[in-house]
Formats: sequence, structure tokens, C-alpha cells
Amino acid sequence: MATTEMERPDGGGLGTRAWRALTAVPRSWNRFWRRVSLYMPKRLYARSLLIVITPMILLQSVVAFVFMERHWQTVTVRLSQAVTRDIAGIIDLLDTFPQPESYAQIIRIAQERMSLKIDLLPPEPLPPPGPKPFFSILDQALSTEIRRQINRPFWLDTVGNSNIVEVRVQLDDKVLRVFVRRSQAYASNTHIFLLWMVGTSLVLLTIAIPFLRNQIRPILQLTEAAESFGKGRPMPPNFRPRGAEEVRRAGFAFIQMRERIERQIDQRTAMLTGVSHDLRTILTRFKLQLALSGSKIDREALSQDIDDMQSMLEAYLAFARGEAAEDPGRFDLTSYLDKLGEEAKLRKRKLKVTLVGEPEVHVRPNAFSRLLQNVVGNAFRYAKEVEVKAVHDRGMLVVMVDDNGPGIPEEKREEVFKPFFRLDEARNLDSTGTGLGLAVARDIARSHGGDIKLSDSPLGGLRAMIRVPA
Repeated sequence: MATTEMERPDGGGLGTRAWRALTAVPRSWNRFWRRVSLYMPKRLYARSLLIVITPMILLQSVVAFVFMERHWQTVTVRLSQAVTRDIAGIIDLLDTFPQPESYAQIIRIAQERMSLKIDLLPPEPLPPPGPKPFFSILDQALSTEIRRQINRPFWLDTVGNSNIVEVRVQLDDKVLRVFVRRSQAYASNTHIFLLWMVGTSLVLLTIAIPFLRNQIRPILQLTEAAESFGKGRPMPPNFRPRGAEEVRRAGFAFIQMRERIERQIDQRTAMLTGVSHDLRTILTRFKLQLALSGSKIDREALSQDIDDMQSMLEAYLAFARGEAAEDPGRFDLTSYLDKLGEEAKLRKRKLKVTLVGEPEVHVRPNAFSRLLQNVVGNAFRYAKEVEVKAVHDRGMLVVMVDDNGPGIPEEKREEVFKPFFRLDEARNLDSTGTGLGLAVARDIARSHGGDIKLSDSPLGGLRAMIRVPA
């Protein structure tokens, strides 16, 4: 089967231009929606209200436009035709019976049969045209009909008295002034339809807004529970899966996931605790045998090796446990920074501390203290000058630790967070030399829902940035 030019993306002429135009449509559509998304509300509650309100407004706008265009305008035109026809009939009567004694009967007939109040004025010039009303449908319809049916000079006032329309028509030797009730020439009850439409919309919104709020509240509670779990805090006491079936299923899945993670952590901690207990027993036996040994071996060196093994064992256990069992509480940054000042004096280091914001943060105090001690302790160990700046603002705590030490190569800055990883001139070594200092620190930070990042310091060494929700 032959391939048409339109089907060949690599063809020339019209086919290539058409193909490019077709392929450009999805890109243009995607760009349009990206721009629209910038102005869209970000919260689910606002978007849900938008989903309810937008179609309702569009529907009502279309209905109102059709009603105004078809019904209101049509009725107004027909009423204006009837009023103009009555005025034309009066003019015909005046032309047929020009005697002044007939005017009284014509005025009576107009008032009783046509509900028009008419006056015959001297042949003076018509007033100048007045301002047009904002909604000029009556002015346009009545003017059009007077030109079509009467075709005489006229003056029209639809702006003055809101219940009366005044019409003046220039006759041969007189001016006919007619007062018409606005309701005779204008569909004045259309506001009732608009009021009903707006009223029913308000009733709908009054019902929809609380309903949407009740549907979204379980999602917000699930979000709060997940954030608390990510920050290492206990689950909110009032949390229970409820709402729509999909939201309840997500809630039950989250609870089961949390239970599995906590069970796994408990099992790991229990296993390592048992291993630690058994190894401690063996190490204690080694110490006792060394103490009772009468041989000439170097007991001091062996004792030091056993102490180092015990310290390493404690470090491994602390890393595996991760301080997960500690309850959240208040941590006073001011007191901790004062202690850092005393430690800097003992180590003969130059320390500068800055605290911005509220000094109390909501974290697991012992774990967070260990996090800061590992990071700042490394800075004290490898640098002579250290700066610590803590900023607590809008529920987020940022601690920056800068030093003028040797730093860490950029390609190794993620490696040093791995457990037991050691550099030749390791900066992640804690006092026991196990290589767990920064690994424990990042583990604690992430258990709080935060993290630690390393970068270059303005002092020439390393910058450690700690960010945790607080």
C-alpha cells in the first residue's frame, strides 16, 4: 500500500509542515498545563473545592448567558414591540381626529385601555439625548421598535425614575409625551431567576464544603501519622483509619508497615543485646584469667586490647540500636552550646557559637546530643578553629558546623557515612576508632526526618549541615 505524504515524517513540502504541526500540539498542551499548574492551589482541600466550584460556575454562566440572550432579550423585545404598537396607535388616532376636543377622549382611551399616561406638549424641540444605561437592553429594544414602527423623531429616557419610562415623539404641530410602566416594556422579573440560581449554588456549597472537609480530614491525619513516624515520634493518639475505603486501606497499610518496621528493629536490638551479653561474659572471663595469670606475658597490652574490644562492642550495639527506644522531648540548645564552649576550652580550641530562633527544640534529647557530639567532636579533633551556628525557624532546625581542618575530598563525602568506613586520615572516627561517628550521626538525623550534608567550609575545612524538623 502506498504511503501518502502526510504519513511520511521525513517527507518534504506540505507533509513535513503538517507533521511538525501535529507533533507540536502535545508540547504546546504540556507547556500550557505547566503554566496553569503554577497558579493552581497546592492543597487537596482547595483543589477539591475547585473541582466542585468550577463546573458549577461554568454551568451557571452558560445557563445565565443563554437565559439572558434568549429569554430575557426576547421577552423584552416583544414587550417593547407591544408598547410601541400602542404608541403608534395613539399617533394614528391623533392624526385621524386632529380636533382639540377629541384629545381628552384619546387620553382617556390610552390610560384605560393601554395603561399609558400621555400628554400633548407644545411643538418645542426635543431634549438632548441622555446618558445610556449600563445594561441598555431596554433602551436598544425600545429605540429600535420606535424607529421601525413610528419613524419619527423621538426622545427616550430609561434612566430616570426606575419604574417609569418616558417617551417623547415629535409630531407635526405638537409633541406626544408618553409615560409607560417599566414592567410593560421590560422583563423586570429576571432577577428572580438569578437569585434562585445563586441561592441554590450557596446551598450546594454549604453542603459540599463540610462534606469535603470530612473526606479530607482522614488523609491529613494519615499524613500527620506518617510524618510523626518519619521523625521518630509516637503515632498521634487519635489516629485510626476512617473515611473512604481507599483512605482506610491506606491507613491500615501504614499501620501494618509501621508494626513490621518496629518489630524488625526490636528483633535486631534483642539479637544484638544477646550477642553483646554473651561477648561481655567472655571478655570478663578473659580479664579474670589475665588477673590470675602468673605467666610473664604482657598483661597490660592484653588488657588494653580487651578494653578496646569492649568499647567497640558497645559502639556496634549503640549503632544498631539507634536510640530508637527514646521518647521525644525538649532539648535546650543554649545549655548544649555552653557545654561545647567548656569542651573547647579543655581541648584548647577556638569556638564561635551563634543561635538564631527559639532555643528549645522537640527531638529525642539523648540521641540528638550524641548526633551533635559526633559531628562537633570530629571538628574539635581535626581543627583548631570551629564555628557552630544553629537556626531554628518555622519548625526546622539547621545546625552548621564549620572548621579549618584538612577537610574530606568531595568524592569521599558520602563514603564516610557508611558504617566502619575509614579514611587514611579519617575524620569519621569516634573516640573508639570504630569508624561509626558520622554513620551514627546520620542515622540519628534521618530517624528524626532530617539529614546531614557535607560541603566546603568558608574557614577552609569542612562544613557539616544538619537539618532536622523540630
